[in-house]
Amino acid sequence: MSRARLLQGNEACAEGALYAGCGFFAGYPITPSTEVAEHMAKKLPKRGGVFLQMEDEIAAMAAVIGGSLAGCKAFTATSGPGFSLKQENLGFAMLTEVPCVVVNVMRGGPSTGVPTGPGQSDIMQCRWGTHGDHPSICLTPAYVQEIFSETVRAFNLSEKYRTPVIVAFDEVVGHMREKIEIPEAGALSVVDRTKPICPPEEYLPYDDSQGDVPPMANFFEGYRYHVTGLNHGPDGFPVNASPRIHTDQLRLLRKVEANRDDIARNVEYRLDDADVAVFAYGICGRSAKAAVDLARAKGIRAGLLRPLTIWPFPEAQVAALSARARAIIVPELSLGQILFEVERCSKGRCRVEGIHRVDGDPIHPAQILARIQEAL
Repeated sequence: MSRARLLQGNEACAEGALYAGCGFFAGYPITPSTEVAEHMAKKLPKRGGVFLQMEDEIAAMAAVIGGSLAGCKAFTATSGPGFSLKQENLGFAMLTEVPCVVVNVMRGGPSTGVPTGPGQSDIMQCRWGTHGDHPSICLTPAYVQEIFSETVRAFNLSEKYRTPVIVAFDEVVGHMREKIEIPEAGALSVVDRTKPICPPEEYLPYDDSQGDVPPMANFFEGYRYHVTGLNHGPDGFPVNASPRIHTDQLRLLRKVEANRDDIARNVEYRLDDADVAVFAYGICGRSAKAAVDLARAKGIRAGLLRPLTIWPFPEAQVAALSARARAIIVPELSLGQILFEVERCSKGRCRVEGIHRVDGDPIHPAQILARIQEAL
């Protein structure tokens, strides 16, 4: 049977990681994500796992990569400035195809910004933060129950596609307490990485002849292989052959882009006949849902598209919505980031208007309702 718990969002994130089989956490305390680390420090060693508080965020990300290569499901949690510090090693994990989960409890910025208030201005960094062409999967839960389930899903996607996965939610959702149900073991699917079946002497860690996601051997199990941040061949050693570099870069992107139907999830609320739609995630998604209900009570046909997967971006859904709605309202706790993605996908088929707030407080339903009314 499932267990009912009253949990903070950050605590639910840690519980989701444990449910998914996480065996290694490395991190560094930073507001407003610290409770994730605190919960893991308390629970993980009791389950035979390893918790490490590192000297900084760079080392934490490096340790997570090492923990994953050694065979553990590994993750870290941070907030804006720490997420910036993780970017180089995050890119290393993408190129070397090391599965891991990075949680970013977003706050205001830049720099120290508003440590105790919500923000969403990291969302483009979740897609483009590290240098070079690389895949990106980023999940954006808005409720404590979703934080639990989406953290489990983040581990599953990471293991399945051999790539880092980011879970991004804002301070309000991370510190909010709600009743959630933790399912019994086995109720939610838990995915483990595909292991090689060949003898160790025949193993090639990046052999794309076996598909876009090659089987992954763990260190210390008899499989010895090379891991480098340079472009590499099937054996893991550096290459300078441009055809191989090009095709391998395309494969890394294809792992995500060709599997959008498996990776992407969105919540649609009262959209079937909506004249005005709202596109929002995180705490803005919660405010938007309330605003839609207020609009409907006034006889206004409003609806909400709330992405649980912000990257890859729900391009087809936004395009279809823009073809039938008069306007799309985009509330976000930034000065305009996702607004431009919605405009790009709408291609001028309808008006797209943003609501922006960066003062450390969330956008209220009344603000969204007012903009819905103005859009008619």
